[in-house]
Amino acid sequence: MKQDPTRNIAYTVDCEDYVHVVKFSPFDSGNACSLIAYGGNNCVVVATCRFQEEDAEVEGIQFKTLRTFHHGIRVDAIAWSPETRLDALPPQIRFCTAASDRKIRLFTSDLQDKNEFKTFDGHSDYINDLVFAPKDGQEVASVSDDHTCRVWDLEGNEKAHFVLRSPGMSVCWHPEEAFKLMVAEKNGTIRFYDLITQQAILSLECEQTPLMSADWCFKNTLKIGAVAGSDWLIWDITRSSYPQDKRPVHVDRARLFRWSRVNENLFATTGYPGKTTSQLLVHHLGHAQPILTGTAAVGSGLTWHRTLPLCAVGGDHKIFFWVTEM
Repeated sequence: MKQDPTRNIAYTVDCEDYVHVVKFSPFDSGNACSLIAYGGNNCVVVATCRFQEEDAEVEGIQFKTLRTFHHGIRVDAIAWSPETRLDALPPQIRFCTAASDRKIRLFTSDLQDKNEFKTFDGHSDYINDLVFAPKDGQEVASVSDDHTCRVWDLEGNEKAHFVLRSPGMSVCWHPEEAFKLMVAEKNGTIRFYDLITQQAILSLECEQTPLMSADWCFKNTLKIGAVAGSDWLIWDITRSSYPQDKRPVHVDRARLFRWSRVNENLFATTGYPGKTTSQLLVHHLGHAQPILTGTAAVGSGLTWHRTLPLCAVGGDHKIFFWVTEM
């Protein structure tokens, strides 16, 4: 657990497996530490971490593995449930994964003897993203290359099914309004659905392709961000269906877009893994140039800490963490 002055990575953690995806829990688990999960070639590791930026008694980073879950197949996406609690007796860990066999797996554990998992079948192609309903955690939404967005209950029953016009790349749930879902398609369209009427209520256009990733701003839900082609794009949904702001950032192609959870002007993007390194850029809307540039060997995944301006990317048996200014 060391600080790494080269390439301005703040911290590096060694991992049990190649890290394909990494995800901080966006929910308060009732513990001072943050929950983080990473997915490898055949396992998911759940851990807690604490940083010196939030606790003066920590030297750098404190990283503690809670449990390794056997997965048996490569993990492509992870979503945390708001029902995860570390302050309960016994504690409860609950998360979902998407895997390369087109199945969703729901894991529930008390970190002792109870370890359950259920499989949700239905998608006929690669699943690109999934998310829990943020209020009660009783539903999961997923999007796939099969041109659908599906909403499931925790038994794996399909509760809603939206037919898309191209592969679904990202899905986000409104943090406050439990019936609003955002779906971003590879063809450059972002649609908002009302889960009660099961109708589209609004759409945004990139006017460029391929859209690879989009995110709903937690601090200001009128803001949407995405990457398409080599650009990042930002919308204010009250003003126009076309982007307010856009900028070319990654030389080859942009891969992921994630808003910070603590500042509505702060976001990060990653480029496609190149032959040796992937580029991470942290942007602030008040600055013309990225405020942080990082590189990670064969980086994958991108996630922001719940309460700190700190983001993480996975790599070859490693997770890299960067700290930025507010």
